[in-house]
Amino acid sequence: MVGKGGFIERNLNYIFPLPAILFVVLLMIFPIAYTLFVSFTDWSLTSGRPMRFAGFAAYLKILKEPRFIAAVGRTFGFTCGAIVLEAILGTIIALILNRDFTGKGLLKFILLLPLVATPVAIGIVWKLFYDPTIGFLNYILMVAGLPQSGWVTESATVLPSLIIVDIWQWTPMIALIVLAGLSGLSSEPYESARVDGANGGQIFFRITLPMIIPTILTAVVLRAVDALKTYDIIYAMTQGGPGYASETLNIMAYKFSFEYFNMGQASSILVFLFLLVLGFSMAVMQVRKHFEL
Repeated sequence: MVGKGGFIERNLNYIFPLPAILFVVLLMIFPIAYTLFVSFTDWSLTSGRPMRFAGFAAYLKILKEPRFIAAVGRTFGFTCGAIVLEAILGTIIALILNRDFTGKGLLKFILLLPLVATPVAIGIVWKLFYDPTIGFLNYILMVAGLPQSGWVTESATVLPSLIIVDIWQWTPMIALIVLAGLSGLSSEPYESARVDGANGGQIFFRITLPMIIPTILTAVVLRAVDALKTYDIIYAMTQGGPGYASETLNIMAYKFSFEYFNMGQASSILVFLFLLVLGFSMAVMQVRKHFEL
């Protein structure tokens, strides 16, 4: 007969990490489950009535909100605009850094600086750059004799201005990921191509690019998940303004919860955001699998 002590001794590898695993699982599952539950209610802290279950009517209500549809468009516009340019610029920078030249180590160090900066601090500094009256960028335009811009104070330019900040901060991350992919490529295809007389352009488009596309798409997925959820820089610079011109789903969910105290609708927005992030990530991963075949 096996005693209690014998069972514990035989399963120490499972028993010791079990409390930590349970804590992490509960820490992840409870907020998701609670948000999902609240999203099906009409809970409002200002209504003075208790929480009531509304079912899918809660989602239909938020779908009929004009601000929601516009926020979805801005969220995708911000994400796609930033990701496409970051992927292109990051790949170009990675190709440059993959060569040997003087000052390569210093350039890598400079590239890391935007990644370690605090997002709120970045937002504040760029907001000063964009200031219509004392901003550095308008000063440069004035010196060059070009028309000045309102940047984040005008509806037409606020989203492109925020995309520029995102590109500045996160292009180095994609560059470093692609650089790691480049450093792991085999040299045999390149040697064979040079023997066959291939030029630089042919080597890049026929060998290098097809081999690093899975790496680029992996970087795009990692960056897209974060870009779809961007909150700190947008809120620090515009708070979703002017008007609602830079209001993404995350900013809208914040306003509905902590400004309007409508927790039910805010939770519905967050569930939609979660589904968008999940769907976008799965779509890009399917494209990545296609290139790996």
